[in-house]
Amino acid sequence: MLRNENRPSRRTPRINHTMAPTIRSRSTTILALAGAAFLTASPARAAETATIQWQPWSDSVFQQARAQHKLVLLDLEAVWCHWCHVMDTVTYADPAVIALIRSKYIAVRVDQDSRPDLASRYEDYGWPATILFKWDASELARRRGYIPPGPMASMLQAFIDDPTPGPSVQPGESPVAAPEAAVSQAQVTAMRSAFAAAYDSKLGGWGDILKSLDWDALEYSSTGGAGDPAMREMARQTLTAGLKLIDPVWGGVDQYSVNGDWDHPHYEKIMPYQAETMRVLAIAASVWHEPQWLAPARKIHGYLKTFLTSPEGAFYTSQDADATPGKESDAYFALGDAARRRQGLPHVDSHVYARENGLAITGLAALYAAGGDPSALADARTAAEWILAHRALPGGGFSHDAHDSAGPYLADTLQMGRAFLALYKVTAERPWLARAEAAADFINDHFRAPVGFATAATAPTTTLPPAPEADENVTVVRFTNMLAHYSGGAAYTAMADHAMRYLAAPAVVKQQGFSVAGILLANGELSTEPVHITVVGAKADPAARALFSAALASAPTYARIDWFDRTEGPPPNTDVEYPSLPIAAAYLCTGNSCSSPSRTPASLTQKLARLTQ
Repeated sequence: MLRNENRPSRRTPRINHTMAPTIRSRSTTILALAGAAFLTASPARAAETATIQWQPWSDSVFQQARAQHKLVLLDLEAVWCHWCHVMDTVTYADPAVIALIRSKYIAVRVDQDSRPDLASRYEDYGWPATILFKWDASELARRRGYIPPGPMASMLQAFIDDPTPGPSVQPGESPVAAPEAAVSQAQVTAMRSAFAAAYDSKLGGWGDILKSLDWDALEYSSTGGAGDPAMREMARQTLTAGLKLIDPVWGGVDQYSVNGDWDHPHYEKIMPYQAETMRVLAIAASVWHEPQWLAPARKIHGYLKTFLTSPEGAFYTSQDADATPGKESDAYFALGDAARRRQGLPHVDSHVYARENGLAITGLAALYAAGGDPSALADARTAAEWILAHRALPGGGFSHDAHDSAGPYLADTLQMGRAFLALYKVTAERPWLARAEAAADFINDHFRAPVGFATAATAPTTTLPPAPEADENVTVVRFTNMLAHYSGGAAYTAMADHAMRYLAAPAVVKQQGFSVAGILLANGELSTEPVHITVVGAKADPAARALFSAALASAPTYARIDWFDRTEGPPPNTDVEYPSLPIAAAYLCTGNSCSSPSRTPASLTQKLARLTQ
């Protein structure tokens, strides 16, 4: 199995074949000397160096390092990560490594799920990610994945001898905002070409090392990739093959499979993959009019209810890859439910983060829309109410955890705002729309950067200033653009434009490689009007409710669905006037025209089917 773990990123996980660090030649004899020195140490000295004194991340770490003339080692781990466990029990238990760290380093350990800002900054270097800093907070090295004890000791000694940046630290290209809030046609052509070229036509999926259910890629291709039927077949092949990642016993979806196929999964079950896989399966059921895709989505929902739901109904963060930390779990996951439980359950990270709950709520809302599952909507509501009661900040934002050491972070308010908009779409209950608007306002007030939106609120004392991240800005574009269509608020269109100018910067597009589906989705939505469906009729009228359900189940992914109940008044964005009718009806509007009224769910479904085909 490849020695690497990856962040639950919106992009296809990246992996590095080189497991050992690249060590400069001046340190080739250091490891032997360090090991010999330790072996001749006294028993008292051995006891003194038996453990590493890990500290939390803070600006004071660098003040301490400067005062003590030490370097800083950041171990950015994930609590669900197999190779993080191996790193801890092997590398960080090695006497030579311990001695070097204790003598010349300030050791910092961070669970990346707890710090979205650090996770975004180093998402391509883990997990685990090992970052070395000078006392002035300048980076010396970035190492990806598991590092064995020998190479780790050599690397540590090399930077003690010469604290200058190594080859893994390259100056980044600062993005310059594009002049327009759109990628150019030449960029679109190049991105689509790179995306298609990276597709594995034999096994499905994008890339040739890891196989994962990349939700942006699946959403883009499942909707025809802006009119390309071949891309729809890519999505179908990938989803079909990717069902192997869904645990046949418990139903959760594994993060990815290694060895270039779908048969060697990493068993960690992380909330972004549960929520977004549930959502793209619901999309497939809706846009392809194939209800069989709802069955695996419901299995994932069942897993969430069994393993990742708190007694109060909020959602936990993840479940570990290992039943026993650091031990491969292939044999364990080959067992049935009873046999697994006799051996004990893999650890569940019971932190309740606003970000993960926002993702889960959005996924459950999509499942409800496509399949009408009342329990999915009920679970989404419960989680949303809990987060509102326990994670809300003044002004419409959200904290990450109950007590954050830093922040607030963009991801928490962004995913909760997206969740509120999803709840408004499937219920037409206006308080959800108001909460989505408040979240967007908070984002604009606290995370707007000169270019794009930053991962965290900038504070004067922050050692590593927050920077924009592509995946989050894709979500900002899609969330605020749709919010503008629902609310009629021009300020939200301006937010979408600001984020899109960051995404359209050549440096950002280049950095994404073939993982450009999110940018293509954002660009396509921002440049077109969504399909607009309006149900006219009382919410207490069964006929109106049936039309609304049909609209939810059959609408394209980029759709605005309004419910005009005259007792409530018109929808917030009154850009279309509708006649008074004696019975409930639904109107389908595209561009500058609207259809004749549909008075039955079958009629509306037929019109939407023709549109999506």
